[in-house]
Amino acid sequence: MLDLNHLYSALNYTLFSVSGQAVTVGGLLLIPTLAFIGFWVTKYLVRLLTSKLTNRHTDPNIIHMLQRLLYVIAICIITITTLEIINIPVTAFAFLSGAIAIGVGFGAQNIINNFISGWILMWEKPIRIGDFLEVENAKGVVEEINTRSTRFRRVDGVHMLIPNSKLLENTIVNWTLVDKLMRTSVRIGVAYGSPAKKVAELMRQAAEEQESVLTDPKVQVIFEDFGDNALIFDVNFWIQSNVEGGLRVAKSNIRFRLDELFAENNIVIAYPQRDIHIDGSLKLVRGNV
Repeated sequence: MLDLNHLYSALNYTLFSVSGQAVTVGGLLLIPTLAFIGFWVTKYLVRLLTSKLTNRHTDPNIIHMLQRLLYVIAICIITITTLEIINIPVTAFAFLSGAIAIGVGFGAQNIINNFISGWILMWEKPIRIGDFLEVENAKGVVEEINTRSTRFRRVDGVHMLIPNSKLLENTIVNWTLVDKLMRTSVRIGVAYGSPAKKVAELMRQAAEEQESVLTDPKVQVIFEDFGDNALIFDVNFWIQSNVEGGLRVAKSNIRFRLDELFAENNIVIAYPQRDIHIDGSLKLVRGNV
């Protein structure tokens, strides 16, 4: 019984006071306990909510935004509840919070800018998880939008962390903002004298045979120009893809098929030709065999 009294006295020992409220040893020991329980409950609720929304096929961007929002709300609730339990009034931190806000305003402008930009990205959704972006000279897929930066996976597999403010302040090409339809073309030059209409027919055939090429919008073949060394043709087509690799594979398959069709129909793919003009005389000497 004596040991319990000593323990009780030790836990109620006053360390300091805040706005007339005593802060005891037991109160300080209670802070990590309440924080641990609060974050554990929050994590469980967030995981439960995520599971239910995922099963309902909810947009992953909405799920991500709700997760961040719940964590922010939970931190506020845990902080206020903990202060109330240990008898520290929230008003006691009014002056301190004002000083911190001024310091943060001057010293952490970039962090705040990226934090607010992250919430704007998650709320307005100009960029979403899974979108294929072109950021300056890099192309890749958005994997995660955090409160400070966005995780971006380039087509070569390298991960990049891009500050959120950069995504809002600079021009970003979002290939999949509205849909995953993409148009591209394959250009080829054939030798002069080749049957132009036959060439156009074969190019259309090569494109339409590919499974990835859409029938609507239709494949279009353009006789682009009379080039220096060739007749220039373009075949324009649409595919549905969320990565640049889909376009490159489709174009490669069409080129393979064109090579086969041209060989079967004796159509020659042009190569550069040059005329050489020689000033003066040229004398050919035939040696003894």
